[in-house]
Amino acid sequence: MKKPLLAALGALMITGTGLAAPAVAATETTSATKAPAAIQAVTFAGTVSLSNCSGSVVRFPDSEDDDPALVMSNGHCLETGFPAAGEVIVDQASTRTFGLLNSAGTRVATLRASKITYATMTDTDVSLYQLTTTYGAIKTSYGISPLTLNDTHPVAGTAITVVSGYWKRTYACNVDGFAYRLKEGAWTWKDSVRYTSACQTIGGTSGSPVIDNATGNVVAVNNTGNEDGGRCTDNNPCEVDENGTVTVRAGINYGQETYQIPACFGLDSKLDLNASGCTLPKP
Repeated sequence: MKKPLLAALGALMITGTGLAAPAVAATETTSATKAPAAIQAVTFAGTVSLSNCSGSVVRFPDSEDDDPALVMSNGHCLETGFPAAGEVIVDQASTRTFGLLNSAGTRVATLRASKITYATMTDTDVSLYQLTTTYGAIKTSYGISPLTLNDTHPVAGTAITVVSGYWKRTYACNVDGFAYRLKEGAWTWKDSVRYTSACQTIGGTSGSPVIDNATGNVVAVNNTGNEDGGRCTDNNPCEVDENGTVTVRAGINYGQETYQIPACFGLDSKLDLNASGCTLPKP
């Protein structure tokens, strides 16, 4: 995983990566990359900084202004520590705070959670916090709209930007493809997004939204990368195909798809793991 950072270490130390300092925003030049104007349209607006990770205020295609707002990050970014393999957390009280960023990456507000609505590191690596405020209230007070989770599967070749609220940095590349299974230590994730090599994400970028440059919608949540070529170990995930063949891609980073999440939520941001089309793991 792109391990959470200890706030006390600040910018002096990066964990969960083989890098010694934050990377400058990277842009890959390929035939699949969108025009520069499209990339520049991706800003920090709606992203958040956590004490140890990144995240974003997210909505679903059918969300309404008066729905309780949600913040998305990784399951491994929980304040309570990494969930065990097979563990699913639902409706757990939380008062965690998040720094809301505007388009320039300036912190404009502190948002507070009322609960962890959903979190797991099984099949995916995601956490969703319900806030004490609504989407409409955030828009009225700060002029910031939430990011929308796309509800269709991402496409290989798509130009994407990983937007880190922790580091206030962006990483631009493309969707290289998908890993049938991504195994890292005790955890296994399904149908993970593999980035092209330009996205050299680092510790603290965990939980960052992965944004489709053309639409501005979120297609994944950033979570891990193979640091030094290790095989299926902590901080060195490996890909496992349908036949069980293992592939190690040193230096390549990954995110977990989010298109399956909207089907699990109804009115008022209410979680329903039994809803039609919901495939998220259940407790």
